[in-house]
Amino acid sequence: MQTINITRKKNYAILHLQQGKVNAINHQLVKEVRSAIQAFQEEEAIRGVIIVGQPHYFSAGLDVIELYGLDKKGIQPFFRDFGNLYMELAKFPKPLIAAITGHAPAGGTVIAMTCDYRVMTAGEKYTLGLNEVLVNVPLSEDLIKGYAFWLGDGLSTRYLLQGKLMTAQEAYSVGFVDEVCPMEEVLDRAEAQMKRYLRSNDRIFRDIKSRARKEWINSLGQKGELAMEETMEVWWQPEVRARMKMFVEMLQGKKSS
Repeated sequence: MQTINITRKKNYAILHLQQGKVNAINHQLVKEVRSAIQAFQEEEAIRGVIIVGQPHYFSAGLDVIELYGLDKKGIQPFFRDFGNLYMELAKFPKPLIAAITGHAPAGGTVIAMTCDYRVMTAGEKYTLGLNEVLVNVPLSEDLIKGYAFWLGDGLSTRYLLQGKLMTAQEAYSVGFVDEVCPMEEVLDRAEAQMKRYLRSNDRIFRDIKSRARKEWINSLGQKGELAMEETMEVWWQPEVRARMKMFVEMLQGKKSS
């Protein structure tokens, strides 16, 4: 079953995430988004991309239920592909906008933070942030550096250690989100911003984006396979697995109720 849908406009594309009710990030979604982004990068007619979720859920984060059930051999390709997706999105040279239509914690935030502009649904119940410390999922240096690119080292470290999830208004107040509006306006606002970006000369836009992100981009992937080894070491610790099992059982209970 397809996990994304693409709408083509005159000179940009909208990539709709459609992986179940909450857009949990599984391996199929990662592979399909990677394939689409790679194609968009090469297609001259597509000058920018908007990533949008479903009503109430941009993405609830990694599909922990699926990942928990994988063995050591099975889970490595997922983490490798997810890491590559993050790097490809962060390096994407064209305008990239996140239309955050609701919840976007953890993996949802990872996708959103690679974008140049973020529009988020208003409301106290919708949150985003890297809360991995609370759900027992390892966090790579690459992701930590990306978070700090937008929030700064001090604030991002504070939030990471707390596992803090920000409301849209909180994220707006610290500059992580650019606009907050009612859900029905999120995609329209994102498209309006895309049209503003596309008034620029493509070459100049890409050059400025590349220079602005230079330190962040140059730091990506430096640890290579060592990063994978570190992730696996944490992922398979008995205490981490036990706590993750409780989290998975809680999620399964919510799905069956």
